Amino acid sequence: MYWCPECNVPLVASTCGCKTPGYEIPLTKPYDVRPALEHDRNVIKKYLNDRFGIETIPKILLLNKSGGIDRTDTIIANGVIFSRLTFDPLLREYTIELTPDALPFVIEEVSKGIVDITDEVAEKGNRHMGGKNVPCTTDVTDGPVIVHANGRYGTGWLRNNVVKVKSLGRPRPIEMPDPDREQVIRCNKPHLKNLERHAIRFIKTEKDLRPECNVAFSGGKDSTVVRELARKAGVTDCYYVDTGLEFPETAAFVESLGIPLILHGPDFQEGLRKNGLPTKDDRWCCEYLKLEPVRQWRETRGECTTIQGNRWYESFARAGLPGVAVNPYYSGQLNLSPIRSWRALEVFLYIWWRELPLNPLYEQGFERVGCWMCPAMLESEYEVTRELHPEKISEWEKIIGRYAKKEHISDAAMKCGWWRWKSPPPKMVSLMKERGIQISTKRSVNTQKPMKIKNKR
Repeated sequence: MYWCPECNVPLVASTCGCKTPGYEIPLTKPYDVRPALEHDRNVIKKYLNDRFGIETIPKILLLNKSGGIDRTDTIIANGVIFSRLTFDPLLREYTIELTPDALPFVIEEVSKGIVDITDEVAEKGNRHMGGKNVPCTTDVTDGPVIVHANGRYGTGWLRNNVVKVKSLGRPRPIEMPDPDREQVIRCNKPHLKNLERHAIRFIKTEKDLRPECNVAFSGGKDSTVVRELARKAGVTDCYYVDTGLEFPETAAFVESLGIPLILHGPDFQEGLRKNGLPTKDDRWCCEYLKLEPVRQWRETRGECTTIQGNRWYESFARAGLPGVAVNPYYSGQLNLSPIRSWRALEVFLYIWWRELPLNPLYEQGFERVGCWMCPAMLESEYEVTRELHPEKISEWEKIIGRYAKKEHISDAAMKCGWWRWKSPPPKMVSLMKERGIQISTKRSVNTQKPMKIKNKR
């Protein structure tokens, strides 16, 4: 992606609406950069204020998801890689580590979290401190810090009275314009118009490949955009699958839109009895609760084309998604993906530009919207669910608690989300060992027969 140096806004194309060429911002895989919304901004603002005394943050902050134990986002602000946000699934808390590039924008506000190593630098007689571990005496708690040495400032990480210095220099304060959401839309409007035009043309070209055409609406941001694009292309038939595990906020949102057809999934408890807990590496629930109701419905109606909101950048599994593809679960359905090349940033900008309604869960801290106990959910999102719907989490934790007892899994491991995998990944195994939590990477075999759905094609 790009950034306009004049308007100080992110760009989804190489040139700003003001005609100024943007400069490139490096992103990390899977490159699905998105705007920080209300909950995100509150987390960032509170942490920076509590840790460093920073009181103001830019109106426009972007989040670039990257690999980690749980939620891990690179924060982009003022056209630089500003900081790194992580969520610890055991401590249930966030950490934000500032980058050296952030210092010119915040240095005048920093009043806390400073570790002074002036004496240590003088003793060592070494001005090049980047990457060095420096013993120090400080009352600052362990974690990310601002390092100071004789008028020079940098960033570092403090642990057990030793600070690992990331950098040390003389940042000059920088003031930038602080544009709002409307300014970002204006600067990106030419490209948004192109995206819309190409997507509508694609739908019009492909929608009549089967006798009927409809929109698969999930209640999320991507299907919100696709529903609008389809409407502009002349497609109004739309359906939604209620799995029985939807957030109340999603159910209310769907109801407010007047979606003409609501399909219902089978009993989830029956699925639990037959298959055990759904996990990231065995998400039988998606087929059972979402795909099967659609197949049964379409078998009574015949073949169709379905416009969906799947995108390349959502996951590595979808990175090669074609524009037109037969549904691998039900061959009578031909799936069209008109926004497959869009990133989350384009999706949100389009929603704001066209003033489309948005599921409120995004502003409340969810990156994706699905079932309230989805195994693919982040532990950071699980904490938000606990705040919004403690009664649901209480019931679910009784279920996973019985599972943990059967599998001899400790409460600490379950608290970290160990239940989310049948075969936990190396990063989770490493976390358990690092925190001294006893775990077993072997699971008992489910003696019940796996669930089979009749008449599957």
